[in-house]
Amino acid sequence: MPLPKTVRFARHPKNPIVVPGQQPWRMATVFNPGVIYENGKFYMYERAAGGLRPFICTVGMLESDDGVNFKLSRPDPVFTPAMAGNEKGSVQDPRVVKIDDTYYMTFAFRPYAWSSHPTGVGVPESHQTDYPGITVNPRENQTRSGMAVSKNLYDWEFHSWITEPDLDDRDVILFPEKIGGKYYVLRRPLPFVDANHKGPMKGYIQLSESTDLKTWSKAEIIVEPEYDWENNRIGGSTPPIKTDEGWLILYHGVETRDVSRKTVVYRLGALMLDLEDPRKIVKRYPFPVMEPEEYYELFGLYIPNVVFPTANVVIDGVVYLYYGCCDTAIGLATCPLQDLVDLVMGRRD
Repeated sequence: MPLPKTVRFARHPKNPIVVPGQQPWRMATVFNPGVIYENGKFYMYERAAGGLRPFICTVGMLESDDGVNFKLSRPDPVFTPAMAGNEKGSVQDPRVVKIDDTYYMTFAFRPYAWSSHPTGVGVPESHQTDYPGITVNPRENQTRSGMAVSKNLYDWEFHSWITEPDLDDRDVILFPEKIGGKYYVLRRPLPFVDANHKGPMKGYIQLSESTDLKTWSKAEIIVEPEYDWENNRIGGSTPPIKTDEGWLILYHGVETRDVSRKTVVYRLGALMLDLEDPRKIVKRYPFPVMEPEEYYELFGLYIPNVVFPTANVVIDGVVYLYYGCCDTAIGLATCPLQDLVDLVMGRRD
């Protein structure tokens, strides 16, 4: 699929910039991080796993002065499944924003971690883990989403659940400021999914609002899959970026290429939502703005053909995009913010 020639996310030459290792809890994979930039420093919150069977994920913390060379902040994770309710669970895909003097981390949580068997060609074969003495009903083991908070970036505590326990609800992302006195989150709820699900499922980007960060309105569909490269599902990727034209939303689109082999491709799309009413789409670019191209995006331990951005930092007009590479490692790509805005608004080819 041809990508736009006038706007390119430039991969950093040191990619992947963060890889597994160093601690037992991050030996298998590190990916899909949240990143925030404060006082001239980059703080990264990685999704990390020490093994695949079971695939228990935690949130580790790293720091960097240049946004490229990251070092672990602590020898242990800063947010764990136990902090969300069950040490046998899995905490996934943190996104981090700051509102006033508080840092908010939205995350997905499965009460009992599945076990995964990568195939090398598509989505891994996964099943519920057999825990001795524990019977797990698949309907009670959905991936719901919650929120953790911190005042100092290092110490996090569970705040509240955003989504219901009986939905598979991921890609929950908090807008970085109130809109009309209300908080908003992007969501991607799906109906009941068990470990034996077959075939593609269409997901939609949805929106909920709250006045207190604890009680949220019913999710409303605001963006539906429209293009071939989104034929499986779409979902929010990084926290919304506020621009003069609207809220720039970078989202992922999943294309199913071969249902029998669960072969998929994850790409990045872009659209603009209204500043005052994020239910309204201002513009939507019909093609991906980024897709798997480099070897570390085409091949990896967990799932091939994946670029999955979950964090962006804007510095001096440049977007630093942090993304999961094949659910295995973390990459960095950059692009001028104005180029992205002009592309979405139709001012570039």
